[in-house]
Amino acid sequence: MARTVLITGATGTVSTALMNALEGADVNLRALVRDESKAAGLCEEGAEVFVGDLDDPGSLPSAFEGVHDVWLLTPNGPRAPENNMNAVWAARQAGVERVVRLSVVGAAHDAPNRSGRLHALSDQEIERSGMRWTILRPHWFMQNLLNEAGDISATGAFSLNMASARLGMIDVRDIAESAARVLLDDADRHHGHTYTLTGPRSLTFDEVADQLGSVLGRSITYLPSSDDAKRKTLLGYGVPKWIVDMLEEYAQAYASGWGDFTTDTVADLLGRPPRDIADFARDHADAFAL
Repeated sequence: MARTVLITGATGTVSTALMNALEGADVNLRALVRDESKAAGLCEEGAEVFVGDLDDPGSLPSAFEGVHDVWLLTPNGPRAPENNMNAVWAARQAGVERVVRLSVVGAAHDAPNRSGRLHALSDQEIERSGMRWTILRPHWFMQNLLNEAGDISATGAFSLNMASARLGMIDVRDIAESAARVLLDDADRHHGHTYTLTGPRSLTFDEVADQLGSVLGRSITYLPSSDDAKRKTLLGYGVPKWIVDMLEEYAQAYASGWGDFTTDTVADLLGRPPRDIADFARDHADAFAL
């Protein structure tokens, strides 16, 4: 009998890619959304949609009932451990067998950023939940570059407060396909494992600019900015202060060399190398074009 997989954060970047990666698999897909207006599109993709909010444990039981596996993605914010706790409570009450949780790169109690420290609390809760569990800790998303697409298209340049940071950045599609592999394999195979997922090589943003320029056929320039300038820009876009502070902490850590590493985990899980920045640039060229 096909297993039922509940996808939380179903309209987000990684969960959307995961649902695409699970298309055609012998699973019953169930999606948890906060906004009922987004349910129709997910239904068209073959998912059974439940409306619920990880902020509200009372809204969760019906979504978790009859579920075998939970893909657990909590919103990034100060309530992330509470959201994780509510999901774990609902999963245990419903008799869920396995949780595959999306954490963050470098999650630890001594991480140099609040997101990493909060995720460490939730990772520990999953490990002690009594269910089978696997934790994925992906590096910086290549898809974050899409936030700079407007500037790249208009001016041929993009600006980040990362100085000369070098990162083992990863394509979200490889995160999703790794998660799908874990969910489709026997639960015991990956139980108790924490996987750090990266791309194939560590890159500077000057190298990213060169790859984008090569694909687009024009010069693209990376312009390092100050923390204050980036903060002003993000706050001007209406990004919450907590998120702006968190992103600044990550940027400072990356600028210090904290993200300069890669792993072989994606290749081990998928039997192929992870996508390179050149693959990402080719596949998303339209987003950066004039």
